[in-house]
Amino acid sequence: MSERFKNVYIFLATGLYSGKVPFMPGTAGTLVGIPVAWLFFRSGPAIYIFLTFALILAAIYVAEVYESFTNRHDRPEVVIDEIAGYVVTMALLPWNWKTALAGFVLFRIFDIIKPFPISLADKKVPGGFGVVLDDVMAGLASNVILQLLVTHTPWLGV
Repeated sequence: MSERFKNVYIFLATGLYSGKVPFMPGTAGTLVGIPVAWLFFRSGPAIYIFLTFALILAAIYVAEVYESFTNRHDRPEVVIDEIAGYVVTMALLPWNWKTALAGFVLFRIFDIIKPFPISLADKKVPGGFGVVLDDVMAGLASNVILQLLVTHTPWLGV
């Protein structure tokens, strides 16, 4: 692989280099996910879902390629999976600052704590698929909680 293409994969895998910050790179990567989810939201629900699946597939591929030239699994600087996980978190939710913040907090909690079965996916699934799967699962768990909060409480101002 040429150095030019390698740099493109590094740029994408590290979430526009947000994963290179020295402190809490996963949180920095999730912050990049906020404008991505907002842009997806602006395109309507069907396009949001399509773009989300496309992002997940791209994240798997990019993480796999990144692993191939580092020879290490799920490096901390790889945050494209956090971006995809946050986009999953916000899928089919109304967009306002409260839902965006609640989604950010919930996703980070699930991504950091990794309760079962997220922890199993994190430890047992190899390659780019494994890098992304635990974050997608954390996003799904966060999304379910947010959907319940939006539909059954006034807490998120919807």
